[in-house]
Amino acid sequence: MKTKKITALFLISLLLSLPVFGHDLFFKLDSYFVKVNQKISISVMNGTFQKSEGAVTFARLTDMSVVSPSGAVSHPVEANLTKNETTAFLNVTPTEAGNYIAGLSTMWRESALPAAEFNKYLPAEGIPDILEARTRDGELDKDARYRYSKYVKTIFQAGNKATDNYNTILGYAVEMVPQQNPYKLKRGSSLDILCLKDGKPLAGQIVTTGYEADGKMLGETSARTDKDGMIKVKLNAAGKWYAKFINMVKIDDPKLNYESKWATLTFEIK
Repeated sequence: MKTKKITALFLISLLLSLPVFGHDLFFKLDSYFVKVNQKISISVMNGTFQKSEGAVTFARLTDMSVVSPSGAVSHPVEANLTKNETTAFLNVTPTEAGNYIAGLSTMWRESALPAAEFNKYLPAEGIPDILEARTRDGELDKDARYRYSKYVKTIFQAGNKATDNYNTILGYAVEMVPQQNPYKLKRGSSLDILCLKDGKPLAGQIVTTGYEADGKMLGETSARTDKDGMIKVKLNAAGKWYAKFINMVKIDDPKLNYESKWATLTFEIK
């Protein structure tokens, strides 16, 4: 009994010592294939691709955009964003057949982590380059204060028509732009995704991709973009796909050490 109690206390202390990692932000649909003139609710997943842990408020957003198949851009208002205790929902009604792009961006927020927790956070979130720099510069004992903003994008299809607006650039600080229409691709195909920062190709960025099928998360892999900011994704299964990255840089600010910009992209492959 005493051994079990000691083991339980050890596990609790271990869990409490782990850093609280950041929340990813995704657009997710029940199905990315929807009907024309039928209202849909796009979940804003604040946490993971499968579980939202807090509803994003309209006041936190700096932009919310929907691009129609004909290229018209609308900006949903606060009434279009509903929520429950854990999840916000962007409510839209597609009126044209074709592909729609929806996006949102958030305001800056600031956070801080003690040095040891920040050092664990970096590789866990796919940011090993900053850890390498801290090691090289003798800063592993330096606490981290940082600001972050998030940029979310999805592509879905209304009706049976695939259109040519799939590569629309929303102009976010970081953004992923597919170079082929995902809705013209089948499983087994490859999709090239251009990663941008401030409108320019982002070379050497680690990007994580994966998919959900039958309620399970599968096939998560990470790779770096090439010199042209491009990553090739092998679409080896049908499902709801995502791509994501965090671009973190050191900044010269008396109150902050780092700045990170998060980007996600979602779509579905039949």
